[in-house]
Amino acid sequence: MKAIFLDKDGTLIPDLPHNVEPACITLCRGAGPALRLLVRLGYRLFVVTNQPGIAFGRFAAAAMDTVSARIRDLLLREHLALDGFYVCPHHPEGTVAPWSVECHCRKPLPGLLLKAAHEHGIDLRSSWMVGDILHDVEAGNRAGCRTILIDNGNEAEWRLGPRRVPTRMAPDLYTAAVLIASHGDVP
Repeated sequence: MKAIFLDKDGTLIPDLPHNVEPACITLCRGAGPALRLLVRLGYRLFVVTNQPGIAFGRFAAAAMDTVSARIRDLLLREHLALDGFYVCPHHPEGTVAPWSVECHCRKPLPGLLLKAAHEHGIDLRSSWMVGDILHDVEAGNRAGCRTILIDNGNEAEWRLGPRRVPTRMAPDLYTAAVLIASHGDVP
């Protein structure tokens, strides 16, 4: 199976820091048509997201269940299904145990993608990681995926390195989907 791994904030939904209020969660413009195109190409959809607000006590880990349900509902309205929702609640400088630890799932490490691949039989070389910061790109590259950086102004550091170079760049998710469609299945 091939997959599209989507960062949540700034890629799939607008980036409103620490937003866990369902009424404030909407899909980014063009997300529905973009994801329908990718599903028609045989990709399955997975969210992989860092949520350090849990480790800093800004919201409870259980809030992610509500967020996941809201995103699944929004996608269902677009005639789409989400195949998995993977969250890293950790941050090494966090203030809430047990979330204030180093981990293998916090992007730029590839743990969330590797876990999803293991649980769902995903061929990582045939898959794409799409995100709005270079940590997303690095996680995808480390996992063996192709990568797209949504260059929407959310990347503030621009610390480049060999694992932080995306396969392609796009201004939004719809353009990213078109680029993936034009890229074909050749890794």
